[in-house]
Amino acid sequence: MRENPQIAIDGPAGVGKSTVGEGVARRLGYLYVDTGAMYRALTWLALQRGIDLTDGPRLGQLARETSIEITPPHIADGRQYTVLVNGRDVTWDIRSPEVDQYVSQVSAHPEVRAVLVARQQELANARSVVMVGRDIGTVVLPHADLKIYLTASAEERARRRLRELATRDPAAIPSFDALLADIQRRDFIDRRQMRPADDAVLVATDNLTAEQVIERILAEWYERT
Repeated sequence: MRENPQIAIDGPAGVGKSTVGEGVARRLGYLYVDTGAMYRALTWLALQRGIDLTDGPRLGQLARETSIEITPPHIADGRQYTVLVNGRDVTWDIRSPEVDQYVSQVSAHPEVRAVLVARQQELANARSVVMVGRDIGTVVLPHADLKIYLTASAEERARRRLRELATRDPAAIPSFDALLADIQRRDFIDRRQMRPADDAVLVATDNLTAEQVIERILAEWYERT
């Protein structure tokens, strides 16, 4: 076991990676890193500055020029972590519907991925981490001590997203069909990254609670350690 253990959790949009990853990290006392938040932060900034989201080289340059930090939460407002962009707290800004719509497009650019993957690897080398995303076990942390790949049907993921949005802003809930279409669209864009590592443990979550998934992952971890 390395000095700073690494747990990689992958899976498609809406499968529950954030809830599960944060729960595992909290139980183990590790840093929780949602790599999707980094891509969301860059997308938010690009939208703020009116940058062409089809311009990979320009977005890669923006990523190099921008400080994106993910830290443990410092405000008790329900957040799982704090996201800082050039020192500004954008934790909730990056969860907007507009960012939801464009983050997969931004994260698909190789120029963007090259910059942010390098930063994610630096984080994992410096701290014990539970890192979640699309290709953590295959690209970001190919030698992680434990790799988990979560799955769930698109319909189940849309239902979960609907419940999540209902707790935040009941007056602005999109239809189930709209959420399902968005998840299917993101799956198509993310398809090149959505591949489990050969040595990943696959966990089908359709009929499991978040706590049950967390316990399953911890059991795998304790068995190895």
